[in-house]
Amino acid sequence: MFDFLFGSSALKTRIVEPAAALQGRDQRPYRLTGTHTVLGTPIESDPPTGMEEIVVAMGCFWGAERLFWQTDGVWTTAVGYAGGYTQHPTYEETCTGQTAHTEVVRVVFDPAVVSLEEILRIFWEGHDPTQGMRQGNDMGTQYRSAIYWTTPEQRDAAVATRDAYNDRLRAAGRGEISTEIRPLSPEQPDAAGPLYYAEEYHQQYLHKNPNGYCGLGGTGVSCGVGSNLE
Repeated sequence: MFDFLFGSSALKTRIVEPAAALQGRDQRPYRLTGTHTVLGTPIESDPPTGMEEIVVAMGCFWGAERLFWQTDGVWTTAVGYAGGYTQHPTYEETCTGQTAHTEVVRVVFDPAVVSLEEILRIFWEGHDPTQGMRQGNDMGTQYRSAIYWTTPEQRDAAVATRDAYNDRLRAAGRGEISTEIRPLSPEQPDAAGPLYYAEEYHQQYLHKNPNGYCGLGGTGVSCGVGSNLE
């Protein structure tokens, strides 16, 4: 998104080493209103009882967030940065490739209304998970594909659907899935978190800017789970 819109020639396609990452800061350098402008729900609070949280990366987080807030059973969404080293990064810092974060969407959903499998279907089919450090015209480590799980059930479903979708993509002549699958919680080994929320203007960006840029594009191959079974 940053590279495509602003023409940067510094396309970062290798994840920076921890020692070379930007240091960041102890506190968030901007304020958030904390309310979802479409759903009217809080974007930072813990999930209500009975709901689940999952964090996904699909390239530009503007269009990815819209996919989920439009889904019945999703209680709230928010965009941010995760999977890297820099504390409380800004958007501009993340776009340098020197934070190791990827652009993510936090999805809090009610499994009594929308299944985890349907959330994963939207994820897999909503982008091309074989492109590595890019998504379409958007290039850099901040556009890599990822699933950051919060429960063992989410981990198992992410791995199972990845493997199944890999088979379908191979059969369709596509490449191998490069999606990261890691725990979100910093208390877990190889954790992707914490999640750092993005600036206010990024939250629900395509609601605020209906004609704004969205570079998402799927493969056209069904992943075979959720409501779009083949």
